[in-house]
Amino acid sequence: MKLDRKEILKALETITVPGEGKNMVESGAIANVLTFGDEVVIELVLHAPALHIRKRAEEDIKKTILELVSPDAKIKINVKVEAHQSTQNEEIKGNSIPGIKNIVAVASGKGGVGKSTITANLAVTLSKMGFSIGILDADIYGPSMPIMFDVESAKPLSVEVDGKSKMKPIESYDIKILSIGFFTSPSQAVMWRGPMAAKALNQMIFDADWGELDFLLIDLPPGTGDIHLSIVQALPITGVVVVSTPQAVALADAKKGVSMFMSEAINVPVLGIIENMAYFTPEELPENKYYIFGKEGAKNLAEDLQVPFLGEVPIVQSIREAGDFGRPAAMQTGSVIETVFENITRNVVQEVVNRNKNLPTTEAVKITTMAGCSSVKK
Repeated sequence: MKLDRKEILKALETITVPGEGKNMVESGAIANVLTFGDEVVIELVLHAPALHIRKRAEEDIKKTILELVSPDAKIKINVKVEAHQSTQNEEIKGNSIPGIKNIVAVASGKGGVGKSTITANLAVTLSKMGFSIGILDADIYGPSMPIMFDVESAKPLSVEVDGKSKMKPIESYDIKILSIGFFTSPSQAVMWRGPMAAKALNQMIFDADWGELDFLLIDLPPGTGDIHLSIVQALPITGVVVVSTPQAVALADAKKGVSMFMSEAINVPVLGIIENMAYFTPEELPENKYYIFGKEGAKNLAEDLQVPFLGEVPIVQSIREAGDFGRPAAMQTGSVIETVFENITRNVVQEVVNRNKNLPTTEAVKITTMAGCSSVKK
């Protein structure tokens, strides 16, 4: 049995926190809902520390899910008590975007390791799990998302939000997408210096009507350059996922990428490493695995760097074909690839939960320039 996150949220809309008027979802008391098969984890935020209110809320949640969703559901509730804050004193920390709960960057030290493919398939898998998802294609010089989501010819429209003109992201498979590829010809090279690229990114981030998102995935360009600094300067990144193939030359660059994000100056949590193109299994020999680029290189790197290993993706022809046709492979119901990405995505979600529970909110990095030298500080 597989629990449906949207069905659970709908059920929780029928109950309120004792002493509050709005239902649990509308009031924000339900901070998150995670489903893993027949298990559901509820992140509950209460503003009243009284024990009887906490117990009543927990009992109401369990009873409602068992009655309205499934009598066999295994329910875990994590409770956090926060004091009410005055609306007048509320501030947006750093340059965070209202309505976006988690910002996860997907990075690679080296080009050609399948970072954009991983981003696209993580996005559709998260969406299938019931999360609201957006993708910012920050690979200014090689945008891939318009092709991978079959929206090459789409152009974002302008909408008015609170009296301001905003870009409306393109939607495909229930995922909101913005990419520089929507504003250039497919055959046109983007020949911009760093400041122009950074300005374009800032417009796509802050001049867009993203709405309410559980996750905004940022598809970073390869390497550790200007765009990366612009992103961590512009946004408080929840965490970063690093993609690598098992070969030594890719691992060396992936190590540099992890080092950059974990450095004292940047200090963005690394959620883990994904190994792409891990092995090849021929269709006619399903029991065989051929380690074309080396065996478990990214897994070993994760152990060496003491960061989580999120999983491995095999070399499968349908992944490439699906990306080229604009329908990410993880959408193929019942396929091996769907299962692979479900496992990896669960690991990513769990690491985000762990990170949010154990670490303070990431701050946007402040970059200053003095006498021609750049310094990076928090």
